[in-house]
Amino acid sequence: MKVIARLTMLLVLFLSVSGRLPAAEPEGSMEPDPAGFMYQLEISGHRTLSVLKNNPLNQLNQFVSDGCSGGLSVGWEYLAGKMQKFENRYGSEPPWEACCVSHDRVYHAAGGRNLSAVDSFELRRSADELLRMCVQRTGTERSAALSRAYNISSQEVERLHAVISSLMYRAVRIGGLPCTGLPWRWGYGWPDCEE
Repeated sequence: MKVIARLTMLLVLFLSVSGRLPAAEPEGSMEPDPAGFMYQLEISGHRTLSVLKNNPLNQLNQFVSDGCSGGLSVGWEYLAGKMQKFENRYGSEPPWEACCVSHDRVYHAAGGRNLSAVDSFELRRSADELLRMCVQRTGTERSAALSRAYNISSQEVERLHAVISSLMYRAVRIGGLPCTGLPWRWGYGWPDCEE
């Protein structure tokens, strides 16, 4: 079942990126839409995760973070380690790394025990929106310093962060579904779901 869930998720991601599916959901939309695409895609995973979290035999694991998932932090660190010029100009980690670690903290616990599936869905969406806003805010707050470091205008820094934050939002909306077995899934601090 896990293999089917992973393959389905990858297919959905491909179709979403290729423009054959509607956007994950409008940014800033915080109302659950039971008929909405994302709600239909993930609510059964939230139900399964809620049951798993409410089982007293299951315990939340110690928090760990991979920074920005999907290889973003790892790739950045790899380039910085291999290319001194890259590290000198861009640093050893993405400038929004702290946003990803904060996001991971929420994903890890997935709201803790006694959270309904609908509340879990809403909390995940809220966490993803906070990630988007944090990455965008990083560009605004650090635009002068990043402008000098990257040799581009402050407006361009902010525009790039807006684009990056939107892409990251869409990636976590699709890639962070609960009960997929992926290490960055919603509720990754709990034992993996058996759907």
